[in-house]
Amino acid sequence: MITIFFLALVLNSCTEQYAFKNGDFESALVVEGTITNEFKNQVIRLSQVFQLEETGPKFESGANVYLLDDQGTEYQFEEQDTVYTSITPFKAEPGKKYQLKITTKEGKSYSSDQQTLTTETKIDNVTATVETVNGQRGVQINVNGYDPTNTSKYYRYEYTETYKIIAPMWDFRQTTTNGTSIFISPRTKETKTCYSTKKSDEIIVNSTNSLSEDRVHFPVRFISDQNYIISHRYTIFVKQYIQNLAAYTFYKTLRDLSSSGGVLSPKQPGFFYGNIKSDENPDEKVIGFFEVSAVSSERIYFNYADLFPNEPLPPYYESNCDIQEFKNCDDSENPECKGAILRSRINTYTLAHYSANEAQSLYYMVNTPCGDCTTFSSNIVPSFWID
Repeated sequence: MITIFFLALVLNSCTEQYAFKNGDFESALVVEGTITNEFKNQVIRLSQVFQLEETGPKFESGANVYLLDDQGTEYQFEEQDTVYTSITPFKAEPGKKYQLKITTKEGKSYSSDQQTLTTETKIDNVTATVETVNGQRGVQINVNGYDPTNTSKYYRYEYTETYKIIAPMWDFRQTTTNGTSIFISPRTKETKTCYSTKKSDEIIVNSTNSLSEDRVHFPVRFISDQNYIISHRYTIFVKQYIQNLAAYTFYKTLRDLSSSGGVLSPKQPGFFYGNIKSDENPDEKVIGFFEVSAVSSERIYFNYADLFPNEPLPPYYESNCDIQEFKNCDDSENPECKGAILRSRINTYTLAHYSANEAQSLYYMVNTPCGDCTTFSSNIVPSFWID
């Protein structure tokens, strides 16, 4: 999901927002909508641009949002949290023309250009191979496909990656303190194995228009062999959207602007329009694009050992997993006594238990992420996960 604002606008990705402020801030509606050939509750996002000192985009609530096709069918959307979701599931059909209609709570109305479903071309496969890119060895993930009709041509990609994390200095026991004494007991929850999920936060587009055939072999993701996320088991779920030329041009322009200085560039060309206009005021600035795209998806898994057999694992998430020794005593004359520090760090959970010699009041601890992956990840196994 990408929302882009410029001049007094915002470039907003899945995880980051960039705001640009000038002396004449001007509000503008931001529209983000991709309707697909998936049978599901489709989603439209509406917001307002925001200024640099604000925390993020302002959700445009209270609007009337619907699609109208060229056969007179309306697809009504309802407000849910910070998006508008179709009341009933549906999918875009080939040959039909779809138009997005919006009326804000202030009574302003907007319409998109009519859009038709693009060519339905599926991903053939997604592959992961060991390659060296720009001097860096790692895993290159490629999307492969072919359209024999030579009509797809323009592609946009999103991905979601999920990876297994295993705490390297985990112990089945934990330490707690009441302020003076330290207690060792079995852990009551899973803290050794976790799973993290992240979505792509960049605009990824590709065109085969200059090629003799509509064949795709496209690098959608590169991961360094020193990145901890591939240390054990990794999966990537890639979605491919077939775009028309206008949608491709819009997203490619946004990508090029953001990668070359973006909204803060002195070469900013001015307001960049999408395909949505005000019904009452043709001069009103409206940001965003409505598209109807055929989508396909593919998921692959791989283990680090599959691609890098007999090689040491990449560095862990926490760089310092050295074992730290503490003697639980409070004799200020004895430099070996570190009881107060130990109990404080147990209490704040900045140290995790590794082992102990309780007879000698010796405790061997590690930085918490080294022994408990839930401090930065989740111990819930994703429903789609396959070991």
